[in-house]
Amino acid sequence: MSRLFKKTSTKIGLPPGTLVHIGEKKIDKVRITLIDYDETHLEEKEIKTVEECFSFKDKPTVTWINIDGLHQVDIIEKIGTHFDLHPLIMEDIVHTGQRPKIEDFEHFIFIVFNMLQYDENINEVKAEQVSLIVGSNFLISFQEKEGDIFNLVRERIRNGKGRVRKSGSDYLAYAMIDVVVDHYFIILEKIGEDIESLEEELLTNPTPDTLQTIHNLKREMIFLRKSIWPLREVVSTLERGDSDLITKTTIIYLRDIYDHTIQVMDTIETFRDMISGMLDIYLSSVSNKMNEVMKVLTIIATIFIPLTFIAGIYGMNFKYMPELDWQWSYPVLWLVIIIVGVSMVIYFKRKGWM
Repeated sequence: MSRLFKKTSTKIGLPPGTLVHIGEKKIDKVRITLIDYDETHLEEKEIKTVEECFSFKDKPTVTWINIDGLHQVDIIEKIGTHFDLHPLIMEDIVHTGQRPKIEDFEHFIFIVFNMLQYDENINEVKAEQVSLIVGSNFLISFQEKEGDIFNLVRERIRNGKGRVRKSGSDYLAYAMIDVVVDHYFIILEKIGEDIESLEEELLTNPTPDTLQTIHNLKREMIFLRKSIWPLREVVSTLERGDSDLITKTTIIYLRDIYDHTIQVMDTIETFRDMISGMLDIYLSSVSNKMNEVMKVLTIIATIFIPLTFIAGIYGMNFKYMPELDWQWSYPVLWLVIIIVGVSMVIYFKRKGWM
């Protein structure tokens, strides 16, 4: 449940814009890295003090400042103050339960989305909030911990491949969102494999563990939809080109991301329908098994009804029952019982009830 809802009780009664970290503290020490580049120049280093990156604000090159760790709010406050970020934006950055969204402040764009990774050890999707501040010549990214899926973007910057070194900070933001959306497909592929395996198990030998797996997958789909669905609105807003910070050449690439987000959501909806159908199949399968058991028990009970009737008659304590004095009454009674039982079994088989 903590993946869907963050506890916000610590913020109750505080003024708007108060920086309080809400979420899990995932690393001990905040790590700041910086990449400054243009088509011919590249500088990459790790920042020891937050003041070191202030001189890059007004440089004509593109500067990517990445902050890993959100629990030291004083660092977020210093960066926000220097780059003229609104207090409410800084508050949203340290509050890790944000819905993916975009806000345009003319001199910068604030973007929040979820970076998802699939933990195969526990078969669960892990989410990390990523916040981007996109300025005219800089991009500041805020993450909850070290380690991400942006290494491909960093390698493209280092090697000078593609358009990233020739473009501005808006294209860098596109490249980062594109990598995140592409990673959604990898997660969906893994979940799709789990669904296929579960379908086979459901048709062959469903167990109570199968039902638990179905419920787990259903929760994963709810979590994925909550994490990804709003990103479509974010990309749509960027793709419309309402901000002067987004160039026309980048808008073309943003349209491609928008198409990918639609495809991701279609896949999620398909998986949700499949899982709901699997739940119905499981309940039907359990009901059919119960019906088979009841059918067998009913047949057995039906066979013994006339036999019990016969035994009941000759078990009565009447004094004058001539059959009791016959020499062959006992074997004859057994013969009658066997004939009745066998006849009923044959009849049930001809009717297809057995």
